[in-house]
Amino acid sequence: MQQRLNTLVHEDKFPGVVAAVQERDGRTRHYTAGVGNLASKTPVPRNGQVRMGSNTKMFTAVVVLQLVGEGRLSLEDTVDKYLPNVVRAEGIDGRTITIRQLLQHTSGLADYDQKLMSDLFAALHRYYEPRELVDVALGEKPDAAHGQWSYSNTNFILAGLVVQKVTGRPIGEEITNRVITRIGLRDTYWPGVGEQAIRGRHPHGYLAMKRGDAWTDVSESETSAAWAAGALVGTPADLNTFMTALITGKLLNPEQLTEMQKTIPSPEFDLTGQARYGLGLATFALSCGGFSWTHGGLAVGYSTYNAVTPDGKAATIGITSLPRDITDLQHMEAALDTALCT
Repeated sequence: MQQRLNTLVHEDKFPGVVAAVQERDGRTRHYTAGVGNLASKTPVPRNGQVRMGSNTKMFTAVVVLQLVGEGRLSLEDTVDKYLPNVVRAEGIDGRTITIRQLLQHTSGLADYDQKLMSDLFAALHRYYEPRELVDVALGEKPDAAHGQWSYSNTNFILAGLVVQKVTGRPIGEEITNRVITRIGLRDTYWPGVGEQAIRGRHPHGYLAMKRGDAWTDVSESETSAAWAAGALVGTPADLNTFMTALITGKLLNPEQLTEMQKTIPSPEFDLTGQARYGLGLATFALSCGGFSWTHGGLAVGYSTYNAVTPDGKAATIGITSLPRDITDLQHMEAALDTALCT
């Protein structure tokens, strides 16, 4: 495992890596590699906080499914039932898109993030309202036919808006009360409005568009562009705790957990081409046989690769930059596979 992390630093030249592997008996091993700050050369803090990125989608999906379990909404309800006239554009109609399709990425909606990524540095410190993000997506052509799987952050922005409509409370508050506090994630939090710095001990996050480019420190950045699709900050150990609690039924009723784990093919989700996607939850095929439950997340300055096996071994690896090419992705996925297969 340490060799895999060292490869990410010495061969791929990532600034730093922080990881935690939770065994089936609950014991956790911690790892670090590289440095936590390129300027000062300080070490990577053990179990330091990172931006979780799209792992936030698992938390948002859990809140939606809890509301389903409480009878407050249905997966077959349409988006328009809760957000009337919001999702309307050429070839797009919220009256035909269900809550299930949002969580499953089968709405066909374009991903607003692709538009924002075209000028990433301009978006780093700009504040976005959730409705702005939806409007950006509606201004783009659909990424796929309605009913076809296609990953889009727009789906989870809308899911967050639905939660707020149903509960009358902010999605960050609902995630905090229903998930973070409930299972005792002490180092995980939803950033406040305008909060750009990471609160606790953390490795700095960096950005380089391709190999050989100089690293830019992007540790402080605006998270509103990710919102219910990717705003959370937390530690590797906390993310392992969350995933274990999820698959063991501590967060959802059996019926809702079963719905979450009903998957469809999503071969583009990882490099194995074998991935399947449920409701805010995906599978990751293992070289040692079988699969694990995963999501993973990319945020400006951080990449998080994480998964839990059906029998309870969990691993989270946080790298302090985004992947720049296929080799980076291969080494990141190999590190996660090694964590779960050894």
